[in-house]
Amino acid sequence: MSDASLFVLNTILALMMFGIALSLKAEDFKSVLRRPKGPLVGLGAQFILLPALTCVLTIIIPLPADVALGLILVSCCPGGSFSNIVTYLARGNTAMSVSMTGVASLMAAFLTPFNFMLYSSLNPETRELLQVIQVPSSSIFAIVALVLGLPLILGLLAGRTFPELARKVEPFFRIVSLVTLFAFVAIALTKNWEQFKLGASIFILAVVAHNALALTIGWLSARLMQLPKADVRAITLEVGLQNSGLGLGIIFTFFSDLTGMAVIAAAWGIWHLISGLGLCLTWHLKDKAQEPEPQCRSGASVYES
Repeated sequence: MSDASLFVLNTILALMMFGIALSLKAEDFKSVLRRPKGPLVGLGAQFILLPALTCVLTIIIPLPADVALGLILVSCCPGGSFSNIVTYLARGNTAMSVSMTGVASLMAAFLTPFNFMLYSSLNPETRELLQVIQVPSSSIFAIVALVLGLPLILGLLAGRTFPELARKVEPFFRIVSLVTLFAFVAIALTKNWEQFKLGASIFILAVVAHNALALTIGWLSARLMQLPKADVRAITLEVGLQNSGLGLGIIFTFFSDLTGMAVIAAAWGIWHLISGLGLCLTWHLKDKAQEPEPQCRSGASVYES
């Protein structure tokens, strides 16, 4: 990609993060401090367990180095705003989901590049690939800070200073967020379509299995800590629905020649929408099946509507 194209893509990504921050309030962060158990479980699963287990599996399971690198990068990304929407639809703890997204996005300004460089260096195959590419870790930290950290801080300030304006424009930015994700996915797949067709089975299997791992880690972590059902659902979705748009932005900027890496992140962007909504539907059907049968009034016909 040209420098101008990269500038436009990163600017759009920054606007997307700015929009996420507009919907956040100081109360969202205070609620994490008041009731830290659920968010801490979710953040630990997201930034510690998922990247670590992903790294271990990429070492155990033979995969092309660029595919493994793509999986590690996605595992290091925070949850996105889509997790908040699906949590609401799934009758999860939406307030906690929003709080976790805000905290995770701020933490990701440091933890995403840190985890990515750490776990990529632990896998011999991906470490060798990074050495060939020679991308300075400081450059990744800088770009993530510019497209993630700075827009989030500015969005928080704007939302606090101009609350009415933020409330009105926030839906627009939410749409921009989804459109941006689809645009990044389309660009990645278009540029690497031939490679995707050649290795479609590997890419699809890797993404589906990895997303299942992420959802399972979130669900198990919350269940083992005996959290309420609504919190379990929020944490499951927060850990399992990654901000793959951020991952694609990093790939376009630093790893544009790594086809497998781009295809993995793009396929993740599509699949996590499907898996998230599918899990939401499954929970809805489960809730409906567990609802008690309506009791008939004494003497009334069972056929009475």
